[in-house]
Amino acid sequence: MKIKNLFTTFAMAMVVLFTACSSDDETQTSPAPSVVLTNPTNSESNVARNKVITVNFSQAMEASTINASTFTVKQGTVSVVGAISYSGTTATFIPVTSLAAQTQYTVTLSTGVKNLEGKALATQMQWNFTTSANAAGLSAVALGAAGNYVILAKTAINNVPTSAITGNLGLSPAATSYITGFSLTDFTGYATSAQITGKVYAADMVSPTSSHLTTAVDNMITAYNNAAGRLTPDHLELGAGNIGGTTLNAGLYKWSGTVTIPTNVTLTGTADDVWIFQIAGDLNMSAATNLTLQGGAKASNVFWQVAGETTIGTSSHFEGVILSMTGITFQSGATFNGRALAQTAVILDGNTVVQPQ
Repeated sequence: MKIKNLFTTFAMAMVVLFTACSSDDETQTSPAPSVVLTNPTNSESNVARNKVITVNFSQAMEASTINASTFTVKQGTVSVVGAISYSGTTATFIPVTSLAAQTQYTVTLSTGVKNLEGKALATQMQWNFTTSANAAGLSAVALGAAGNYVILAKTAINNVPTSAITGNLGLSPAATSYITGFSLTDFTGYATSAQITGKVYAADMVSPTSSHLTTAVDNMITAYNNAAGRLTPDHLELGAGNIGGTTLNAGLYKWSGTVTIPTNVTLTGTADDVWIFQIAGDLNMSAATNLTLQGGAKASNVFWQVAGETTIGTSSHFEGVILSMTGITFQSGATFNGRALAQTAVILDGNTVVQPQ
């Protein structure tokens, strides 16, 4: 009997012990996750248009639950396309293109976001922010004396008549003989042509033309290096180099190879907005294709830094300042509002070229 009572007492003690442990385990279960910090914050204004949106959680989350369905950014009812990632306790949303100017956006985290134990956010999180007028930190490329020319080249400017050009032409260190197809009339220090509303300058003309051109070419190279040296692009390898059919907000764009424009492209922004396109390869625009500006965007604030060759296709229309390491070719009937600044030659074929306002 004593032995039987002893086992009974032991069994009851074990029941009490296991019950206590079970109760302790339940009380130690982690609380539901919460959001402890957002950037930008709720109702924040003047937010950079290239802003990386971040959310910090109170605990580690299950990365697979943070995706395009559970972490959204919208302008009204229109979703913003972005790259979503998660590391540590921070979720990140990087818009594919710059956000619109002076526009309110809404960020939402649904209860589909869960922690490592599968416990969801207690409630859906939602907050708003408003963007600034300009793309943050992006200023126009200073052209210096190169801005005195609608076409500036080092080795040649060749034209198949008849073109219509508004603005000055400059060539240095090559001589006047390397400017062809314009039927030039020589004056002291410059020349004119019936195809040009402006003057033509070359390195072999009398002083001070030669020294002015030397300065302009130096400034052109400085401007090219400035554009190429801009850091932290807003958009990297957009469209794998094919930007046809896109509408592009202001910002810094970068590609490691060639960029093609097979169909129409629109740049949309204000008169103060700046676009810089860093292209390590060629820039090729197809025939009968248009690049247009809207919303007050200005060609003088659009910069195409091209390490390779630039070709604007037959009957196409292009806008902006082309800073080319090598040649710029306008094929038959192409029109251009901007400046063609080439470190080799500019080739024309019955084109209309107008310097930007």
